[in-house]
Amino acid sequence: MNAEAAATLPSDRQLALAELAEAFGGRISTSTAVREQHGRDESYHAVQAPDAVFFAQSTEEVAEAVKICARHGLPIIPFGTGTGLEGHVTAPFGGLCIDVSGMNEILSVNAEDMDVHVQAGVTRKQLNEYLRDTGLFFPIDPGADASLGGMAATRASGTNAVRYGTMRENVLNLTAVLPDGRVVRTARRAKKSSAGYDLTRLFVGSEGTLGIITELTLKVYGVPEAISSAVCAFPTLDDAVNTTILTIQSGVPVARVELVSKEMMQAFISYSKLEGYEESDYLFFEFHGSESSVKEQAETVEAIAGDFGATGFKWATKQEDRNALWTARHNAHMATRSLRPGCEVWATDVCVPISRLTEIVSDAKRTMDEMGLIGTIVGHVGDGNFHIGYVVDPNNPEELKQAGAHNRMLIEQAIAMDGTCTGEHGIGAGKRKFLEAEHGEAVSVMRMIKNALDPDGIMNPGKVLP
Repeated sequence: MNAEAAATLPSDRQLALAELAEAFGGRISTSTAVREQHGRDESYHAVQAPDAVFFAQSTEEVAEAVKICARHGLPIIPFGTGTGLEGHVTAPFGGLCIDVSGMNEILSVNAEDMDVHVQAGVTRKQLNEYLRDTGLFFPIDPGADASLGGMAATRASGTNAVRYGTMRENVLNLTAVLPDGRVVRTARRAKKSSAGYDLTRLFVGSEGTLGIITELTLKVYGVPEAISSAVCAFPTLDDAVNTTILTIQSGVPVARVELVSKEMMQAFISYSKLEGYEESDYLFFEFHGSESSVKEQAETVEAIAGDFGATGFKWATKQEDRNALWTARHNAHMATRSLRPGCEVWATDVCVPISRLTEIVSDAKRTMDEMGLIGTIVGHVGDGNFHIGYVVDPNNPEELKQAGAHNRMLIEQAIAMDGTCTGEHGIGAGKRKFLEAEHGEAVSVMRMIKNALDPDGIMNPGKVLP
């Protein structure tokens, strides 16, 4: 933002930016390139740039910046790695983007208690690399190398959620800066507590609308004695989903079970260079435990899958082979985009009770084909969650309209099944219109909480609440 552009801002914003620049110097940027980079995520949403970006280095700095913004009514948008999929970091009303990616210290590892204390900018890969020689690991793994603060803010999960849960189950406590600049710690390190309101869960999933998460204490787990992955092809998506349902209902403690549609597998083969696989509908499994338990789990699943016509079982016990499979899965967004060069991916997700999963996946695939939509289906189907990536030309209004119509039908069906409009992407700006259909009168309670903590509405405005 040049001086002439800055001069067009309202006087209170000019005063706020001047005060921020005085306090933090060169770590306040009004560069057009920097602002635009921070005004978008990995979603289809258009860039909406903030007025400035602040590269914070500590909780104290975040609190000071928030106090300045609060005095002048300047909107605040938290930013981790920008890998969200529902427009969480866009700045529809301008304001200050607070980038916490530089707050990336691992503050302590309590191996005996199996927890870690980290700053919000630490990424999941960074944490697991740090833990590599301790015999511990952090299991929550959304496809992107997201920041742990952002993962908590969106209540992220990933491929391991069927066994280890989501961020909701794995955040013991957090430190957050409130919209008036106060700093709160939501709990202690005890694994359970009955003391007062559960403020940790209030902030997990709040998407930056109630405060900025700056530190977290997380559960970690022992690396399993044995890990084995399996991949198998199915005649249809229905067969793959039914195999998943019976596996879960049979009590097999799978660590991961991922549904991969034929189109998604085609993209994996091309983009991630997976060799030796056919273009078919697949399930990817992973089993954790002792040598004997892993063998028993795998044999049980192979038998179940065989009853649904599975073929071409491939087992991967070597780490490099497993890594190739899961790297391909985690690159699903980019692989989907590669199906139509020059186009973008409109990503969506829903989650339903597992007994309804076959029906909704089958309907989603059938209606996509009927509407002529190009896209992929992939999902953490062990807990009823799946994703669709529509590959659309952003300059073609008809394609965007069709994708939007299919997305709406999918969400309405999920809610009618007593499911949710998003299993892990979050609401952001993209799914606000569905929140009342899912939660009804409870949305008014959410609004009361928002107004109590953020009466001036400066914290990530335009997100979550319709």
